Amino acid sequence: MLNRRHLRIKVLQLLYAYYQSEEDNFPKAEKELLLTIERMYDMYLFLLLTFSEVKRAAENNLADKMKKMRPTEEDMHPNKKWVDNKIVAQLEDSFALRQLTETRKVNWMGAESQEMFRKIFLQVIESEVYFEHMNNGQSGYDEDKHFVVALFKEDIANSTVLYHFFEEKSINWLDDLDLCCSMAIKSIKGMTENVAFEPLPLFKENDDEKEFVIELFRNTIKMNDQSEQLIAELADNWELDRIAKMDMLLLKMSIAELQIFPSIPTKVTLNEYIEISKFYSTPKSNLFINGVLDKAINKLTEEKKIKKSGRGLI
Repeated sequence: MLNRRHLRIKVLQLLYAYYQSEEDNFPKAEKELLLTIERMYDMYLFLLLTFSEVKRAAENNLADKMKKMRPTEEDMHPNKKWVDNKIVAQLEDSFALRQLTETRKVNWMGAESQEMFRKIFLQVIESEVYFEHMNNGQSGYDEDKHFVVALFKEDIANSTVLYHFFEEKSINWLDDLDLCCSMAIKSIKGMTENVAFEPLPLFKENDDEKEFVIELFRNTIKMNDQSEQLIAELADNWELDRIAKMDMLLLKMSIAELQIFPSIPTKVTLNEYIEISKFYSTPKSNLFINGVLDKAINKLTEEKKIKKSGRGLI
C-alpha cells in the first residue's frame, strides 16, 4: 500500500519532532514513527467504510420520505439504484474488511458520524455524477463500480466535513489523505464480481518497507554529527544555524540513505529529496539541496562510502 516517498515523509516528520523535543527518547520516537504509519492504514479503512455510510444515509432519507403525511408516488416507489449498488454490497459482505475494522476498532458509529454522512449524502444528491448515474438507465457490476469510483473522487474525498473529521483525528492525517484516497480507489477498481473483497495490506508480504523506515530513521540519527560536519563543509558561505531546519533534516536523511541502502540508486535518492523539499521546505530549498547533495555524492563516492550493488545504481 505504501510508497517509498511517503515513508520518507513520515520519517522526516518524526525526525523533526524528535529534534524539536527536549526529551531525548529514541525508542519512544521510533515507536511513534511506526504508530503513525499504522494510523495511515486506519484512515484507508475509514475511507472504505464511507460507502456503506453514504448508502445508510440514503436509506434513512428514503424511509423519512415514506413516513410523510402525504407521500408522493416517487416517495412510495423510489429509485433504489444507489442503495442496491453491487460494489457497496460486496464491501459490506467482506469478511476480511469486517475483521480488520473490528480488530483495529475502525468504525463510523455514533450520532455525530451519522449526522456527518447525512450532510455528505445531501451534497451527493445535488451532484451531477449522482443525477447522471441514477437516471442513465444503465445497470450492472461495471456501471456500479464506475459510479462508486466517480462518487468517491467527486463527493467523498473532497468532502469538507470528512476533511475536518480526519484533521481532528490526527494532524498528520492531512498529509496522508491523498495517498489513502488513491489506495481506496485502487482497491475499488481492483474488485471482481463474485470474488470476496480483500483490503490492501499495509506492507506487502516479503517486502522490506518496514525495515527501510526503521533503518532510515535510526541511521539518520546515528550519523547526525558526521552528516552535519559534511554539510558544513559543502554548504559554501552558509553557517549551519542559517540553514532551514527542514533542509538540514532532508540533507541528513539523504546522506544517510546514500550510504546505508546499497540497492537504492543514487539518482533516486537525489531526486526524491529534491521533490520532497518542494512541498516541505522553502521555495528555493530544492536548488540548495540539489547543490549540496551533488557535492556530497562526489565526495562520498571518492571516499568509497557510497557502495551500490547492481547495474546502473550509481
